[in-house]
Order: sequence, then structure tokens, then C-alpha cells
Amino acid sequence: MTTDRLILVAQLGGAFGVKGEVRLTTFTAEPMAVMDYGPLLRADGTPALTLTTARPDKKGVVGRAEQVKTREDAEALRGLKLYIARDTLPPPGEDEFYLADLIGLEARDAADAVIGTVRAVQNFGADDMLEITPAGGGQTWYLPFTREAVPEIHTADGWLLALRPAEVGEREPD
Repeated sequence: MTTDRLILVAQLGGAFGVKGEVRLTTFTAEPMAVMDYGPLLRADGTPALTLTTARPDKKGVVGRAEQVKTREDAEALRGLKLYIARDTLPPPGEDEFYLADLIGLEARDAADAVIGTVRAVQNFGADDMLEITPAGGGQTWYLPFTREAVPEIHTADGWLLALRPAEVGEREPD
């Protein structure tokens, strides 16, 4: 596990009101956890925002940041992705892991052959999907992140068992 990896925790949605508050869409299990991480970082690791106050909102979190004084300041930062260093997160419990820890793991088949590497964990609105870069090169493919498709995860050893679902044919006409 590397300690210099950044984890996406929020995205600035723009201004809230007229007094320089910001709206954040959070990607944490508990939206208010963004207050616990200290300064939020840019993708290059430099400080971006230091939240001074925050409150839950139906669309995420609304708060004040040291770096934002006006509504215009907040609007100028719209879309800014906010990160924390991976090593600032508490260690996961037994049989637990962070989705970010899956990135970079080898994907192996039932015969223990490496079939690819986890490139990303995506969520297109239904469930999490692992984006796999094939070992032999070529276009990435998606694997549903379910117990059936990924029955074993060995983060400490750097691999997971990836069982591709049977191909689904075209739907028969009614």
C-alpha cells in the first residue's frame, strides 16, 4: 500500500447563497467526514480548500472555506475535484478495504492466470464496476463488482479473483 496516493473525496459544485459558501458533492460514506481530513487537496497534491464550517445539505455538504471569501470565488472553483492522501484514512477493519485500494490489483482467473489489472472503480448509477486493463493489451472491459464476479480479494498480496460473467446474447423478440 502506498502512502502518496490521493483519494477523491469531494467535488466543488459552486456557490451556495451570496456570502461565499460552497456546495460540495461528497464521495465519502458519511458526507460530513470531509471536515475530518484537514486541508482538501488538488489532484497535484497542493492544498485547495480548508473547510472552517460545514453542514449537511440534501445534495451533499454546504460550508465555508478559508480560501473562499465571495460568491465569485466559489463560482470560480466550480468543478474542482478535492482529494486527501490515502494514508490519512483510518486502516480498514478485518475483511474490509477501500475501493481505492483495488486500483492496481492484478485480476486473476480461476486458473490463477493474470488476465488484467484493475484500472479504476466506476459507478454509472447502478453498482460499482471494476474497469480492467487486459494483460495482453487492448481495450479495457468492465466487471461487475459483486461477490459472484469477484469472490476473493487479496489486497495485501496485490490480486483479486475475477470471474467474467457468461456472455449475454441479444434479447429474443417477444
